[in-house]
Parts: sequence; structure tokens; C-alpha cells
Amino acid sequence: MFFRKSIIALTGLFLCIFLIVHLSANSILLLPEETARGLYNSYSTTLRESPLIKIVAYVLYLSIILHVVYALLITLNNRRAKSKAYAVNRNKENSSWTSQNMGLLGIMILLFIVVHLANFWARIKLGMGEGVGLDANGHVDVYEVTYSLFQNMYYVGFYSLLMIPLGLHLHHGLKSAFMTLGFYHKKGLKFLAKAALVYAAIMAIGFGIIPLIVFLK
Repeated sequence: MFFRKSIIALTGLFLCIFLIVHLSANSILLLPEETARGLYNSYSTTLRESPLIKIVAYVLYLSIILHVVYALLITLNNRRAKSKAYAVNRNKENSSWTSQNMGLLGIMILLFIVVHLANFWARIKLGMGEGVGLDANGHVDVYEVTYSLFQNMYYVGFYSLLMIPLGLHLHHGLKSAFMTLGFYHKKGLKFLAKAALVYAAIMAIGFGIIPLIVFLK
């Protein structure tokens, strides 16, 4: 069990770092189009063509798979354990709603990832769906793909609303990851709780509001 939780913690921390980079890239969409298109497409081209970034991408894919698989195994194990319930169960008194429903939040986030990959990764990397053109510099016009999706009110609503479970998942998961890896410093945990809240809020609000701003533009 400790091994599984450690894998979830390590992959989760790696994914937290990835989200910071991803949000920084998405922030380019807030710039004027004449600036944003070139920067965004150049950035996307670098991600696809850099050998180092390709390695990081494979680590990212593996991290997502491991995080999901081991989280699922632990969730199923916990459900089996709950079937042998104690006469008095104070679980709800001692833990938050988020900690009790990390599995549910994880499923919602996984749904988002699948839809997100189908609209971006599959279309750009695998050439599925409508063709993707080139910009004035000869780069694949990922900006156009992203911008056009963020003009779809249903996709924007789906994207932005699912940032709520993402924020909840990140808030609890970040604190739990450090504790799983043996971080139990009393003052450090208090600081970590506040830092996790700030981080989760920035990620959820940042990812959630950018599509709305682009849509309203």
C-alpha cells in the first residue's frame, strides 16, 4: 500500500509542476492576437520537436497512467475494506468531503483529460478530425485550434466547470503527497496547507477563466 501511495504522490507532484508550465503557456492566449498567435505556435512547435521535451512528454504520459491506475487500485481496496464496516464509523467526522471523494474528483478530471486530448492532442499529433493549417511562419496553427474551441460555449462551459474538481483535487492531493512521502513537520504542514490552497486556487481559477476571457473576446 505504501508503494502505491508513494507512486501516486510522486506522479502527482510531477503533474503539479506540469500544470504550472501549462498554465503559463495558456496565458499567452490573453495577449493580442498578432502577438499571441506567433508565440503560442512557436512554443507548441518547440514542444513537439525538442528531443528533451519529447522525453518529458513520455514521462508525463506515464505519470498520468500510473497516477490513475494506482489511485484506482487504492480506491477499490478502500471500498472493499468499507464493506467490512465497523459498528461505529467516525470517518466523516475526521475527514473532509474532498478527502472522502478523491476518487470521484479523479474520475471527473480523467473525463476532462480524455475530452481535452481528443480535441487537441489527437487532432494535432495524430491528424484526427479536421485538418490543422499553418501560420505565417510555417508553424502548425495550434493557436487557431485552441482559439476556435474556446469560441464554443459548450466546450468553454465544460472546460471551466471541471476546473472546480481540479482545484479540490489539487488542494487535498498536494498536502497528502508530502505527508505520504514522510513530511510531518508541524509548522511546515501549516505552511503547506496554505500553500496548497493558494496553488490550487491559482490553477483552478487560471485554467477556468482563460477560456471564458477568450470566448468573450
